[in-house]
Amino acid sequence: MPLRLIFMGTPDFSVPMLTALADAGHEIAAVYTQPPRPAGRRGLELTKSPVHRAAETRGLKVRTPKSLKGAEEQEAFRALEADAAVVVAYGLLLPKAILEGTRLGCFNGHASLLPRWRGAAPIQRAIMAGDRETGMTIMKMDEGLDTGPVALEERVAIGPDMIAGELHDRMMGVGAGLMVEAMERLERGALTLTPQPQEGATYAKKISKEETRVDWTRTAPEVHNHIRGLSPFPGAWCEMPIGGKAERVKLLRSVVAEGAGEPGLVLDDALTIACGSGACGSGACGSGAVRLVEVQRAGGKPVDAENFLRGAKLAAGAKVG
Repeated sequence: MPLRLIFMGTPDFSVPMLTALADAGHEIAAVYTQPPRPAGRRGLELTKSPVHRAAETRGLKVRTPKSLKGAEEQEAFRALEADAAVVVAYGLLLPKAILEGTRLGCFNGHASLLPRWRGAAPIQRAIMAGDRETGMTIMKMDEGLDTGPVALEERVAIGPDMIAGELHDRMMGVGAGLMVEAMERLERGALTLTPQPQEGATYAKKISKEETRVDWTRTAPEVHNHIRGLSPFPGAWCEMPIGGKAERVKLLRSVVAEGAGEPGLVLDDALTIACGSGACGSGACGSGAVRLVEVQRAGGKPVDAENFLRGAKLAAGAKVG
């Protein structure tokens, strides 16, 4: 017999899971998502979340509380009399009363192989750390941060030049299939839960604006991982001397290349930039390089290096920072 579910999610990443659960025949009692946010150039338009829009197209009941801490919201949640709740990138803390507000509990789809990369930015952090593998995990939620027992997981390879956006899209599809399988097992009473190991836990903290700027004194693989881990959003960046002034340019794709020089030095006419050998001072401590493959000027569209250089005129010997 299909389950009666509450779905809780907000961004694009959550939508395939909502769609897959509904298509599998489960009853979606209500969809919880973040309230509409100001958008548009002037911030005057209120924009509904991707999950909100997807739910409305299916005629599902949508709730957008700013908090779940109040007794009234918690009672409204319990009154739905759901078998379980599915939580995917919702964005609000779930109090104990919510975690215990369904018959079978709350189940989270998390984009890492727990306990590695608990927290807000597991996809970006995995790439930035140079991980060669990650995956989707379905776990039963408890009061800790991504610490609940694991129900299912599926491993996903991270290619050497894969960017975060590509991994994000791959994980969306994997997560949808995995959550449907988990709910089918839960429905049959056959979902096994395994406590997470204590060792190997890491925290994927939210990406801050301060860390998006490229540090060219880092090694070439580290710079490459930094660029692809933040692409396309929020985007790694550096300043380039264009038209006699420093211009901020977003770096979207790169490859590790041969070359050496002072960190930040443009080595050729193909946008190959010298990197460092780790933390170093102002001396010429370069060892290795990255070649920028795709970049984006402020207010412009993403372009490949060849088209960028037609307008930027950034030649060998220039310095970026």
